[in-house]
Amino acid sequence: MSVVHRLTAGWLVDHLSFINQCGYEIRDSFAYPGGVTLNTSVTTTGDCYATSASAAISSLRGGPIPGPGDAIKTEGKPAKLRYVFREEFFDVSKPHIAAAPEEQPWKGCPEVGLTEIKKRKRKCVFNQGELDALEYHSKVRKLIWEGTLHLVQEGLKSGFLHPATAELSCRKNVIPGLAGCGLAELCEMAKQFPAVNESDHQAVHVLDDETSIPEQDLLSCVTENSSNCAKIVVLMGQKYLVPPKSSFLLSDISCLQPLLNYKKKYDVIVVDPPWENKSVKRSNRYSHLSSWQIKQIPVPALAAPNCLVVTWVTNRQKHIRFVKDELYPHWSVKTLAEWHWVKITRAGEFVLPLDSLHKKPYEVLVLGRVQGDMKEALRTSEDVLPIPDHKLIVSIPCSLHSHKPPLTAVLAEFIKPDVECLELFARNLQPGWTSWGNEVLKFQHVDYFTLLQNE
Repeated sequence: MSVVHRLTAGWLVDHLSFINQCGYEIRDSFAYPGGVTLNTSVTTTGDCYATSASAAISSLRGGPIPGPGDAIKTEGKPAKLRYVFREEFFDVSKPHIAAAPEEQPWKGCPEVGLTEIKKRKRKCVFNQGELDALEYHSKVRKLIWEGTLHLVQEGLKSGFLHPATAELSCRKNVIPGLAGCGLAELCEMAKQFPAVNESDHQAVHVLDDETSIPEQDLLSCVTENSSNCAKIVVLMGQKYLVPPKSSFLLSDISCLQPLLNYKKKYDVIVVDPPWENKSVKRSNRYSHLSSWQIKQIPVPALAAPNCLVVTWVTNRQKHIRFVKDELYPHWSVKTLAEWHWVKITRAGEFVLPLDSLHKKPYEVLVLGRVQGDMKEALRTSEDVLPIPDHKLIVSIPCSLHSHKPPLTAVLAEFIKPDVECLELFARNLQPGWTSWGNEVLKFQHVDYFTLLQNE
């Protein structure tokens, strides 16, 4: 389980463990003479990579050593290869910006009011957005501090977290440079493809073994891995791992019809919109959507009765108010709770000072349920707990941008078993979930994984 500790305040979550429990095992074949067993586990040494395979093994077949995604056979039998996510992406040993010792979770929670924060941090005029943010922070600060303190204490006791004196890793978070066209760019290119006649086109593409899928097929229907083992998809020469019992649609917001054609109704819908803000506009690193565009997402058409809707929100009060006051009413969703994801280091420190005027060490989740027929709502809510307010999800964050922690385990007690789950604007896949987005395979690229030895 990805939940390491569960307390009244919330959950301490192991994101890396969750990924590695998703079943990234490949059963495939690549013949080597004499039944040679090859371990192509990738490690980092400084700025370069090294593999445990030797050139001598490569010479057995007169070619290069297979890398991640290349299958192997031993003694004429198909090998079972296991992939694990590269742990250096979760090797957050130190805060991004160090707080004063007295501002660490285990030092207690001094009462600091809105006036005190403004006086202590900056002697200039605050705009309305900053004042709203400070007022919100002053309301949730004690809950976040005390809840994180209790969860961190449990993590230190159990050994999941380690004191700050622990030896720091020398590994560097080298982010793979993926060649060729990116996924978002491919979705833009897809608009130039010839139109697909839906009556002649399948609604679902079921994966076999490692397969190269034509871009048009991938973008025009939901791709599904219904097997009990992982599969590899080759797209534009790049290899991506697809976990078992998962499905996905790679497209942007203008091409959602294949998801509607999938004809599934979802009991859980998680939404992680690309919110519009000044820094995103300036950097032009990734696309963003206006509030009007986010409202056009057809959540009511995808939601089952009493569907639980969870929306990731930035700390801007404008966005939180929009979700509660406009977006959820537009989708016929009743707001039930507000949770926070708190980011900590391996030592249990906040990754950023809690009272920072810029970025905070937490993000907001707004939870609600689709409103509909009362009888159906009562029936579907049997045997599940009501959604509580003010829960914390505390975890060591991934160093890869926008790799959110998993919600599967923390939501389990509030939903029935074996329900249909959907993530919108996803950047990775999960077993038991359908995922959609224009970068839905981003963190599934084999370069983010290490290939372990045969079993």
